[in-house]
Amino acid sequence: MGYRVVVAGATGNVGREMLNILAEREFPIDEIAALASGRSHGIEVEYGETGRMIKVQNIEHFDFTGWDIALFAIGSTPTKVYAPKAAAAGCVVIDNSSLYRMDPDVPLIVPEVNPDAIDGYKARNIIANPNCSTAQMVVALKPLHDAAKIKRVVVATYQSVSGAGKEGMDELFEQSRAIFVGDSVEVRKFTKQIAFNVIPHIDSFLDDGSTKEEWKMVAETKKILDSKIKVTATCVRVPVFVGHSEAINIEFENEISAKQAQDILREAPGVMLIDKREDAGYVTPIECVGDYATFVSRVREDPTVDSGLSLWCVSDNLRKGAALNAVQIAELLGRRHLKKG
Repeated sequence: MGYRVVVAGATGNVGREMLNILAEREFPIDEIAALASGRSHGIEVEYGETGRMIKVQNIEHFDFTGWDIALFAIGSTPTKVYAPKAAAAGCVVIDNSSLYRMDPDVPLIVPEVNPDAIDGYKARNIIANPNCSTAQMVVALKPLHDAAKIKRVVVATYQSVSGAGKEGMDELFEQSRAIFVGDSVEVRKFTKQIAFNVIPHIDSFLDDGSTKEEWKMVAETKKILDSKIKVTATCVRVPVFVGHSEAINIEFENEISAKQAQDILREAPGVMLIDKREDAGYVTPIECVGDYATFVSRVREDPTVDSGLSLWCVSDNLRKGAALNAVQIAELLGRRHLKKG
């Protein structure tokens, strides 16, 4: 016996990945519905690689009554309208937007990191999925925190354009093509040219000079992992289509060597350690696309602090950073609360 599952935002990058991953992981589904805005009504999307096509329905007219789980990938503004409707109808919402992440009544979940927090979902019938850059980082940090207690994290991100949706991917492609053929470059989605460039600016600026993306990494890491950890982030958009990378520097309360960290990470859930100190002995974003794992490389000791490490972390942002984590939350929810059969 399976679940009745809704994927809202099924025509977008993350929504399509949700459908792929539900099929790949053989999530127990009796019935599935694909939702999007009215302009996508009636088009068909594929349910994984099963060959089964699903007709997209207009979310404005959809009745969530009798549905078990809804995976939302529609952005904060429409989520504010439709998530409470779904939750009130008894359908548990797993939301990929930033809307509910810092709501004290909504658990913010990375299953490998804080699975017990999901028990609080009944307060709103909503569960939040973290920011893509936060999700992969806390998967790598959690086992190290358990071993030596993290005091401070300094992270610089190298975030792919797919984090900005299809428009971001299209802009990188179109600008790259324009440069190669000698046409003028148009800037629409990003604040500056992204092709052959990097932009140290993701989301809006805050009063303290940080960006909202950087604030998310700080606040979400504290909520998911440990409120006492100090975090500072610099988030950068890079000309990569899929796959976020992070250079992470960690200061610990207790001693931990690079060898100990490697041994811990080698056995950690959700982590794949690829760390050979030789040419090509590390993972780059192009190699992580389509994979479930959070890859860690370049683990080394930081001699500038009493107990510090630096490492390189790479993951498919459309998967672990969004769709995969949402499906893993649904799996966790099923095991702990919505058992069927």
